Amino acid sequence: MRLSRAGLVKAFTLTELLIVLVIIGILILMALPVLMPLISRTRSVEAKQMLTHLQSLEKTYFYEHAKYSSSLDEIGFEQEKLTTENGKANYRIEIIDASPGTFAARATSVVDFDGDGAFNVWEINQEQHLVEVTKD
Repeated sequence: MRLSRAGLVKAFTLTELLIVLVIIGILILMALPVLMPLISRTRSVEAKQMLTHLQSLEKTYFYEHAKYSSSLDEIGFEQEKLTTENGKANYRIEIIDASPGTFAARATSVVDFDGDGAFNVWEINQEQHLVEVTKD
């Protein structure tokens, strides 16, 4: 702390601090629309990883039993606790089709990432064809 000739401490005024905060706020508001798709894409990595893991479990089950399973428990897949239940997972995993030769699974987000009312949905099949059904 350095004192000036009049014995006052040099500092920024409240007006100067408020102007800086307003400028920072404006910059954040300008960057947010650009960053939202990136944030949504990083969240979808969770769905892709879980569905890929589920597909490999189904493939192993198929090699052992010559059919696909319609039960997550039967193939050994454990759904992590969802964020809506004080957990960490953003996607609910379910098997939507299982027959002797085919299967399909779906990951549906439980969180509306961008607030537009649409929930992100991914699907995978026995050939590991991963597709985004509903974008968020």
